[in-house]
Amino acid sequence: MPFSPKSVLKKWNSLSLVIRILIGLLLGALCGMLFPGAVFLKFFGTMFVGALKGIAPVLVFFLVVASVINAKSYIGKTIGKIIFLYMLSTVLAGFVAVAASFVFPVSITLDAGDSHAAPGDLSDVIMNLFANLIENPVSAVANANYIGILFWAVLLALALKKFSDETTKSVFTSISDALTSVVRWIIAFAPFGIMGLVFTTVTENGLSVFAEYGQLLALLVGTMVCFELVAVPVIVVIYTHRNPYPLLFRCLRESGITAFFTRSSAANIPVNLTLCERLGLDRNVYSVSIPLGATVNMNGAAVVITIMTMAAVHTLGIEVTFPSALLLSIVAAISACGASGVAGGSLLLIPLACSLFGIDNDIAMQVVGVGFIIGVIQDSVETAINSSNDVLFTAAAEISEKNRNS
Repeated sequence: MPFSPKSVLKKWNSLSLVIRILIGLLLGALCGMLFPGAVFLKFFGTMFVGALKGIAPVLVFFLVVASVINAKSYIGKTIGKIIFLYMLSTVLAGFVAVAASFVFPVSITLDAGDSHAAPGDLSDVIMNLFANLIENPVSAVANANYIGILFWAVLLALALKKFSDETTKSVFTSISDALTSVVRWIIAFAPFGIMGLVFTTVTENGLSVFAEYGQLLALLVGTMVCFELVAVPVIVVIYTHRNPYPLLFRCLRESGITAFFTRSSAANIPVNLTLCERLGLDRNVYSVSIPLGATVNMNGAAVVITIMTMAAVHTLGIEVTFPSALLLSIVAAISACGASGVAGGSLLLIPLACSLFGIDNDIAMQVVGVGFIIGVIQDSVETAINSSNDVLFTAAAEISEKNRNS
């Protein structure tokens, strides 16, 4: 075949999306090292993340409405099982993080922290969660408040289910199908978006972050990887009675990679919905569980909150008893579920956890400052685990239901 732009495009489209993303990743890294002045490449990353974040709230609203309108009686049981998996895994992540901090204690040099407003106690996190639940529905969509979006979408869908005719239901289904097609077009742009994001990361951060905080980063990343490759498969195999690793690695490959570079569970919602579709999962289930998981399934966040708090404890020489460590795990899990509703994410919940050990808020905010320094790596790994597990647990719950009914 003679060389032409059309033939190149055809060859490019024949490659799997994962291969194309990996090519974009490598090109971004090379350009960042060899051509750091090519700042126009940042535009691709900005446009990609912006498009995902822009379409996600509208997509979730119409998907949930359409799904609940057409939902069958078994949907509630499956969603309940998924929520249980979300909660169980987040608490378990806190336990794993406490154990890792005891085995590999890390101290940090506390410096001036970033000046952000952190929640005062656990009640602040819970109240914030409920405030987001009843936010004005238009504001919820505009602000990408997924708890609020889910709440109002479900209420509207229940009303439509009771009072509307088949034509109305068909309209909402058609709109959700159209938005899903738009998402596929955006995801096709992912290799170029990832290229821009990697270029930005390489040119702006380099490797300097490893110099002072390498040990802390190693503990954070190592714990999250251990949790993902050991603890999570145990949960999945109990539910599915299958080898969990093929599904786990596919979720990491097709969801975790984009989440790693976008560093946003919200931006990764369209990616996860598309992956669920490719896995052949029930749309009525995953259209609810995926946006819900982006809000409450925070395994990586529980690890970060726990380890950063334990690092402060070790630095200050505070003795930690088993009951207090157990309480930290539970508080970290509950706090992590509210992380998306707090400006700054999981890092700003560290002072809350530190308060369990009587650590002064000024010192705790210094720990937050350290978190922001290493955030480019910590937050990337955390988001990759959080987001890919949304799909993994959705699939596991559905497989479990099919096994039970067969």
